[in-house]
Parts: sequence; structure tokens; C-alpha cells
Amino acid sequence: MLTLLFDGIAYGMLLFVLSVGLAVTLGLMNFINLAHGAFAMAGGYITVLAMNRLGVPFLACLPLAFIGAALLGMLLEPTLYRPMYAKPHLDQVLFSIGLVFMAVAAVDYFVGSMQQNITLPQWLQGRLPIEAVGIGRYRLFIIVVCAALTLVLQWVLSRTRFGSRLRAAVDDPRTAGGLGLDVNRIFLLTFAVGSGLAGLGGALGAEVLGLDPTFPLKFMIYFLIVCSVGGTTTITGPLLAALLLGIFDVAGKYYVPKLGAFIVYSLMIVILMVRPQGLFARGGKQA
Repeated sequence: MLTLLFDGIAYGMLLFVLSVGLAVTLGLMNFINLAHGAFAMAGGYITVLAMNRLGVPFLACLPLAFIGAALLGMLLEPTLYRPMYAKPHLDQVLFSIGLVFMAVAAVDYFVGSMQQNITLPQWLQGRLPIEAVGIGRYRLFIIVVCAALTLVLQWVLSRTRFGSRLRAAVDDPRTAGGLGLDVNRIFLLTFAVGSGLAGLGGALGAEVLGLDPTFPLKFMIYFLIVCSVGGTTTITGPLLAALLLGIFDVAGKYYVPKLGAFIVYSLMIVILMVRPQGLFARGGKQA
């Protein structure tokens, strides 16, 4: 039972890092980017290709995945995404869904449809027997890394000047621009960081979740569940929602494998019926 709880927490933390970029762009930038999973897939493939073809160590691949996905976000934000900010949400959904299918087709063409595998370093393999609880070394590593990222992200959004400028740019872009803030640059950096976090999540999740060209489609619903259940006005909400999803998903698939996903979706429906704004949402655009 404790082992399942630990694995569920690790899974939830991984889902949070994968989803937090979408929560930021949806909640703070008011843009529905369903192609968020494509950036996670990009980070995963950067890691796989760098390790398997270039012999780059696993730990060195993690910053490469973040930087690669962030640079991709910086390239696409001003060219493709920025003209869509003022469009209706339906247009944004159709646009980003189109990007997902383009990414899936491109990866399938250039890399192939085979499931990608990576070999973790020896010190991340196996389990640590702690008081009769088998704690996976890699899952413990995921929890530590994701917890550190959560603290840093919370601090940046709530305690730094950049976080204040971001909230000001979102609340009233015209006034923020009149006060001397470069709104486009703020949105560019925010989108790049969100994309980079997705890429890092994809790199961390390549061994746990598996990696193939359909990755953005398979996990899109999980990203949306985290954002809808947790709300997008805080960082804490998506974190708690991701942990809840991870624990219930792991436990459900273990105890009732045939109903594992059904349990998660049922829980989401019940929560959204009771609190349509999200379980942990609160008023106002806060970080």
C-alpha cells in the first residue's frame, strides 16, 4: 500500500511538471494550448536521441530537453501563437489540435513509430528497501526534482518582479504597455519557460510513461484534468490535482485494472459537477 502511494506521488509530481506550463498559459495568458504535449514529446525525443545516438549522460540530457523545448517555444510563440491570442477559444483549440497532429506526423516520419527506450544510470535503477517499503530510486529522483521545480516556480511567480509584471501584463496589457512593460517579451519568456518545463517533464517521463509519436494525444486528457480540477489561478491547485490524479490512477490500475481509467474520469466528473471552477481555484488572477 505504501509503495503504491509513493509511486502515485511520483507519478503525480511528474504530471504536474508536464502540466504546469499549460496551467500557466491557460490561467495567466488566457490561451488554450492543446499542443502543450508536443513540447513534452520534443523534450523526450531530445533525451532519447542524445542518449542513444550521441552517448550524452542522462543528467546532461535534462537541461538539454528544457532548453530545446524552450527554444522551440520561443520560435513558435511570435510566429504562430501570438496572432491567435486575440482569437476566440474555439479557434485556439482547433489551431493547437492541428499542431498536435502535425507534430505526431512529423515525429512518425523522421524518427519512426517505434516505442523509444532509454537506459537509466545504474544509481537510478532498482529500489531502496526502507522499512519494508520498496521505494524506486528513479521515482524518488523524480519527486525530488519536481518538488524543487515547484518551489522555484512558486517563488518566481509570487515573489519576483517578473511574476508581478506577468500578472500586470495579463490583467491589462494596454495599461502595462503604457507603463513601459514589454508585454510581448513577457509573454514570450513565459511561453518559453512553460514549453521548457513540458520538455523537462517529457525527458523525466520517457522511462516511466513511454515515448512514441502518439504521446501528445495519449496524455492530453491528463494535462486537461490537472488544469480543470486544480484550477489555473494558482500553482498549488494543479500540484494538488496532479497528486490526486497520480495516486488514484496508480491505485485504480493496481486494484481494479479494468476500471482504472474509469475511476479517474468518474472522480473528475464528480469534482467538476460540485466545483465547476476547479477544486482549488480561487478568485482573481493570482500566482
